[in-house]
Amino acid sequence: MVSRLEIFVRSIKTKVSGIKKSRKLYTKMDKSASVKVQIRSIRAKKLIENNMKAADSPRKISLS
Repeated sequence: MVSRLEIFVRSIKTKVSGIKKSRKLYTKMDKSASVKVQIRSIRAKKLIENNMKAADSPRKISLS
């Protein structure tokens, strides 16, 4: 007689092996418009911060 635990373990093993066989585990989502705007805003803030540091320093610092 097979116990419930053995049946449960077998079912989990079959599900896991099925997941391993399939290459696509998830669907990649594109970035939404608001996320793109937020990323551009963060980059712009970093660029402005670097420019302000260069402008405030007495020595010449290359802007990159």
